[in-house]
Amino acid sequence: MALSREQDMTNSQRDLHYRLDGQISVITGGASGIGLATAELLAAMGAGVVILDQNIDQAEAAAANIPGATALALDVTDAGAVEQTFDAVSNISILVNCAGIALRHPALEHPLDDWDRVAAVNVTGSFLCARAAARQMIAAARPGSIINTASIMGLSGGGLYPNISYQTTKGALVNMTRALAVEWAAHHIRVNAVAPTYVRTPFIAPLLAQPELMERIKDMTPLRRLAEPEEVAHAIGFLASPAAAMITGHTLPVDGGFLAR
Repeated sequence: MALSREQDMTNSQRDLHYRLDGQISVITGGASGIGLATAELLAAMGAGVVILDQNIDQAEAAAANIPGATALALDVTDAGAVEQTFDAVSNISILVNCAGIALRHPALEHPLDDWDRVAAVNVTGSFLCARAAARQMIAAARPGSIINTASIMGLSGGGLYPNISYQTTKGALVNMTRALAVEWAAHHIRVNAVAPTYVRTPFIAPLLAQPELMERIKDMTPLRRLAEPEEVAHAIGFLASPAAAMITGHTLPVDGGFLAR
């Protein structure tokens, strides 16, 4: 059945809620995994894309396959470098914090240097980038959206193996998301997070190589599979879009039901 002109216009207006035309997005850790899938999706939604990654060669290769995308090298733990890099990017309205690491040790054997490194990347790095983006948005009186990448491990103490520093920092990221959402709401900056389950990316390559562990993950997940990076990216794209205009301070699990158990 053909749509009437009025119906067609209504559908077009609805589609605009999922468009990001004219907006500039910055994705940390954007050279691979969830970050890369997010960069590709935001570009498809109409946003300009800037990929930030410590591996500049990989970032430039990723940007080369995304129309209009650019790549810059960044260590998110370097406060000075964060400020300089964000100053070099104009008109930021979307930030996606995807940079993160995991150094797995039992709590009683966890080296302090490794603990500090995980905290520096996962928490401090996300804060530094959020602050730099927000400063620019506030100075320009420009509404914005910041999306952090937390984890099911930030909402649950469960897991396959001891991973205390990762679990702790991802939990901190969940509450940092809430706190920044409240503080920056008056400036029309929304701050949200996604909490993915195990995602089929290079980040969990050691697990993917162990069939028995993969079965255990499926057993813990009602949908009985891992997430794909594109599925997490779609949740990020929604939170970045006008369709989520009334959502802030929220952490959205993308977990196949893991946290429902």
